[in-house]
Amino acid sequence: MSADTLEIVQVGDPVLRATTKQLDPKELASRDVQKLITLMRDTMRAAPGVGLAAPQIGVSLAIAVIEDTAEYQKGHAAEKLAALERSPIDYHVIVNPVLRFVGDEMVEHFEGCLSFASFNMVVARSRRVHVDALDEHGKPLSIDATGWYARILQHEIDHLNGIVCCDRMDSRTLSTGENFPRYWGSKTAAEAKAIVGTKKL
Repeated sequence: MSADTLEIVQVGDPVLRATTKQLDPKELASRDVQKLITLMRDTMRAAPGVGLAAPQIGVSLAIAVIEDTAEYQKGHAAEKLAALERSPIDYHVIVNPVLRFVGDEMVEHFEGCLSFASFNMVVARSRRVHVDALDEHGKPLSIDATGWYARILQHEIDHLNGIVCCDRMDSRTLSTGENFPRYWGSKTAAEAKAIVGTKKL
């Protein structure tokens, strides 16, 4: 952690379980909140990650930053990126987001979380979503997203509602970061679930 980044809190910290406070335009425009957004961006990039919500740096405000660069996608096969419906996403901020699922189609993929460090797991998410929010300047923002972008939005907005991806995971697919590339990196979610099977406890 450098002077320009913040510590990312981990599962077990109560701040990750609280519903965040929404901001009014005056609060959003304040020097402190604008500085916080800049620090969130820099912390996300340093991690690196494709999204970061304010609770992940210990602040219970309804703010998230998102960015998925082409650089992050290097080294992934074109077929895998296509299967994930993943393409570069420019940096942006969402404040007070309201999420709506579009259609009933659910998609399962492996997911990770900066606040559940060094673990990956299969999570089912809606394939398409619509989000209404404010940007960092308080201007209305309307987003229609599909595939990986929709997944990122759902993941970060979950954080703003006290939900972590491990709450939604198929628990038998949970893998350490070390074992993930060894056993599961080349597998689809369906293939991984077929291998680990299901058991009733």
